[in-house]
Order: sequence, then structure tokens, then C-alpha cells
Amino acid sequence: MDTQTNPQTNTPSDPDISPSASGAAGQPAALSEPTGFIPATLDELRKVVWPSRQHLFSESVAVILMVGLSAAAIAAVDRFFGWTSLQVFR
Repeated sequence: MDTQTNPQTNTPSDPDISPSASGAAGQPAALSEPTGFIPATLDELRKVVWPSRQHLFSESVAVILMVGLSAAAIAAVDRFFGWTSLQVFR
């Protein structure tokens, strides 16, 4: 496969080959990372910033309120159009 170089940065313009895809000393990034599904998953889970109990609670309350308000708005619009159709097609 032929790759072209970007004249401004002198890097390959092929999206499959990027400068960030190579690790230290020109090694592919896959060789410097943990191998296997479980080690890679555990490595990613160590990077997660877990929310505090207070933050989790407040965000959960906000989501529940928004879902409730959205359901009420949809129900109101549905009842309005149902009532309107009964008035028109009576």
C-alpha cells in the first residue's frame, strides 16, 4: 500500500498509519500495552475517575427528574392531540 506524506508535518497522511500509533523507539503501540482482554480491561479501569457518592446521588436525581419531566411533557402532548382528534373526527 502506498502512503503519501503530509508536506507540512512530514508524517504519513494514511489514517491507518499515524504518529500516535507508534510507541517509544518506533515500536508499535500494541507491543508496549498489556496483551489480552482482561489485562487491557483492568488497565483501562485503573484510568477511570470514579464519582463520589454525593456526585453519583445528585446526578441520579437529576436524571430521574429529567426523565419524569420528559414523560409528563410527552403525555400532555399525547392527551392534547388525542382530545383534538376526538373533537375534529367526532
